[in-house]
Amino acid sequence: MSGLTTGVRPATLATGCAALGLVGSLLGLSVLGAAGKERDPAPEGFATAFSPGRAPAEFVVWIERAAQLCPEVSAPLLAAQIEAESGWNPSAVSPADARGLSQFIPGTWATWGVDAAGRDGSAEPDGVADPFTPGDAIMTQARYDCWLADKVGSTVADGDPTRLMLAAYNAGPGAVETYGGVPPYPETQTYVTRIIASMADYTDGVPAGTGTAESGGAFGDRVVAAARKWLGTPYAWGGGGPEGPGRGFAQGANTVGFDCSSLVQYAVYQASGGEVLPPRVSQLQVGAGRAVSRDAIRPGDVIGFSLNGTFDHVGIYLGDGQFIHAPRTGDVVRIDRLDQPYYADKPQKVRRFG
Repeated sequence: MSGLTTGVRPATLATGCAALGLVGSLLGLSVLGAAGKERDPAPEGFATAFSPGRAPAEFVVWIERAAQLCPEVSAPLLAAQIEAESGWNPSAVSPADARGLSQFIPGTWATWGVDAAGRDGSAEPDGVADPFTPGDAIMTQARYDCWLADKVGSTVADGDPTRLMLAAYNAGPGAVETYGGVPPYPETQTYVTRIIASMADYTDGVPAGTGTAESGGAFGDRVVAAARKWLGTPYAWGGGGPEGPGRGFAQGANTVGFDCSSLVQYAVYQASGGEVLPPRVSQLQVGAGRAVSRDAIRPGDVIGFSLNGTFDHVGIYLGDGQFIHAPRTGDVVRIDRLDQPYYADKPQKVRRFG
């Protein structure tokens, strides 16, 4: 929680994906937030399957425990946030005197710090709330995140809740409320983007190439890997972007996830290290990149479908006749076959971005 940053809220863009059916389902269990009030359930499938990845083993139990405090705060988010804040160094102290794994400055810690663990690593409180004790820091981080999510969520009408919460952690809730979204501070904007992007590194997924003997080359395999990490993530019409899942609008207004074109945009952007940003909508994506014949398709290529008289749906080819996509409202990111009758007889275009 080092300083300032934010971004001007992006203009709303319509997506080119087919949007059918009802809003995606939500988990049926409510969770009590840090302040003790009942919160709305979290979207099913969104970044809840925790893969510790680079997280030191001794911190995993605390991350999983802290992720139970409220639905807005998942284990992958907490892990990505700690990586950005301190690089997993529990003794870290910043030039601004932010301390510990979660980088709390003394004034904020005095208000929010909790005694959850012992300094010796035990799970028993030792009577001291210490920002340098990993269990204390992680539980306090989640508690503060939950409060921020509730505060900015109740005062800022527009914007993805995860981005708003992270921006408030970095720049303060007042800045988010003043600007009506992520503030236009470069540090904050970079902070939010970095964490949302790295959440995928702490989320269970299927490695590139699993289930297929084909390869798309280094770039194509990275596109496949980036998309596979979000299998099971809800479809959100208008949601998502190059940094990861986001809250949709219109029929996607209550769902955090991807639509078809934002999943493609995310996967290509991540695979290119941020150097290639496809257009946001499917009709433009099928005209970007490099045209490839249907017979020459390989993993990582983007395939567009004309389902309703225009190229209103896109997916990413995986190999062996399979593709991954975000199909429609009420569904999730999933794998289907190109020879399914619904897709096989539709006009198709293939584009390659790397």
